[in-house]
Amino acid sequence: MSGLNNLHPLACRKLKAACSRGVFQGKTPDATPPRLPTMAPTEAVSGPPLQEGGSDVINPTTESNTMDRRSLIKHAGIAGVLAAGAAPAVHAQAAIRWRLASSFPKALDTIYGAADVFAKKVGEMSGGKFSISVHPGGELMPAFGVVDGVQQGTVEVAHTCPYYYFGKDDTFAMGTAIPFGLNSRQLTAWYYDGNGLKLFREFYDQYNIVNFPGGNTGAQMGGWYRKEIKGIADIKGMKMRIGGFAGKVLTRMGGVPQNIPGGEIYQALEKGTIDATEWIGPYDDEKLGFYKVAKNYYYPGWWEGGAQVDFYVNKAAYAALSAENKAIVECAASHAHTTMQAMYDARNPGALKRLVAGGAKVLPFPKAVMDEAYKEAMALYSELSASNPNWKKIYTDYSNFRKDQNLWFRFTEAQFDRYMQSAKL
Repeated sequence: MSGLNNLHPLACRKLKAACSRGVFQGKTPDATPPRLPTMAPTEAVSGPPLQEGGSDVINPTTESNTMDRRSLIKHAGIAGVLAAGAAPAVHAQAAIRWRLASSFPKALDTIYGAADVFAKKVGEMSGGKFSISVHPGGELMPAFGVVDGVQQGTVEVAHTCPYYYFGKDDTFAMGTAIPFGLNSRQLTAWYYDGNGLKLFREFYDQYNIVNFPGGNTGAQMGGWYRKEIKGIADIKGMKMRIGGFAGKVLTRMGGVPQNIPGGEIYQALEKGTIDATEWIGPYDDEKLGFYKVAKNYYYPGWWEGGAQVDFYVNKAAYAALSAENKAIVECAASHAHTTMQAMYDARNPGALKRLVAGGAKVLPFPKAVMDEAYKEAMALYSELSASNPNWKKIYTDYSNFRKDQNLWFRFTEAQFDRYMQSAKL
């Protein structure tokens, strides 16, 4: 069988065994096997169509003695097919490259850092086949322009606070925090086990956005003030940098809200352009240096009981992903969501101690200020429910969930926390 010498050795053995069993038409087990044509190892195997009845036959009377590919697989095994260059084609999955536009400065390794956590996890889970580059606010587009960037497809994903965009629709605010709203645990519960994610997916669809929770700061501090706040009168006329939607309540109380990106706040406070500012809490506030120009540090941030940051993904870009990559995005976002909250909870205590040592005066808001803020917030929500169908649809579910959550937390978390905070540890 000189023609077999050019085949893979395993293929030769298989074919010789087939010959000895009389699989070739017109031959008996002790007949001389037919001469096969010489085939280079990389040559594709071709042959006549199947005989009627579906039997795979090699006809020794034909000059070519070519073999049907299926006969070769049957008698020679996969080794022979590989040797003959007939292996099925394997198509490598194309690498995916996305850009993420953040609304935050890179110096804030907590709130900005959550986007890095997300991108790193996507890369790890995809084996490096899905990479996302992260860009701080202002690098690709203005810090507050990232929603337009995602909506228009300029970037595939953004990491931002939804309430920055209340100017488009007040409903955006509930995606982050509203005054006297849900705390971080409650908001996460509403999104993942309540109707939060479903309702906001429906809302964001009109903006070509698919949203994912992407971090939470926990309850925030009430900000830095040049002068002490002793009553409602001290709020009137006060120019304060305050995040998005909460400014509506501040306005109703007589204050003058300013919406300024995080990287620009210090200069405004230092120059006296504003009288007060809030940001997040001790760890980030220390980095931004507010305590150097305003010593009065108030709590709590009643407008942000648990401020959530979101990943906004372009709808078309997300739809183009495979089911596997969609799952990777979802899991990486959840991981970043948990990690960001953990970073704040772990790092804020030490930062608060350092701020106090540096001269910060930590003070509670007077009850009269809290009561006035609550009254104005509830009045605002009633007005919005009467005028904005998007707001009403989501807020109705949100407020019902908030009522039940506060009933439950009153008997568990709150009571436990009050006792532990009064205990000598």
